[in-house]
Amino acid sequence: MGRWGGSAALLVAAGVMLGSDPGVGSVLGALVMIVLAFLLSPLLFPSSPGDAAGRKRGREERLPVVYWRPGCHHCLKLRLGLLLTGRRVVWVDISSDPDALARVRSVNGGDATVPTVFSRGTVRTAPTVRWVREQLDAR
Repeated sequence: MGRWGGSAALLVAAGVMLGSDPGVGSVLGALVMIVLAFLLSPLLFPSSPGDAAGRKRGREERLPVVYWRPGCHHCLKLRLGLLLTGRRVVWVDISSDPDALARVRSVNGGDATVPTVFSRGTVRTAPTVRWVREQLDAR
């Protein structure tokens, strides 16, 4: 069904049950698809600078570097948590850069677990939004 097909189908079914009108389910499904497209778009996750450029920017601007991949709900949760507070970090997509993937694997026992965040000489895998905010506050 694809990345979002199952979720949309469930929402259409829920809309049909709630409104007894297939049109309501279709509208709900369309709205959810629009929201998901926005949440996973470059508007929230700007294009990745790549590992080397991301590390350099993180050092120069004293920002945490967050390694992520599209479709990761933990990455999305972190991004939304930081978005609501207006915080900035450097986002590096491991699916588009083999060096970024290798860096993440090097600190996670060979696993490509994301989000993995490097900040001020520390690395955290799947950190809380609070921890990342603390790293930003300490700049």
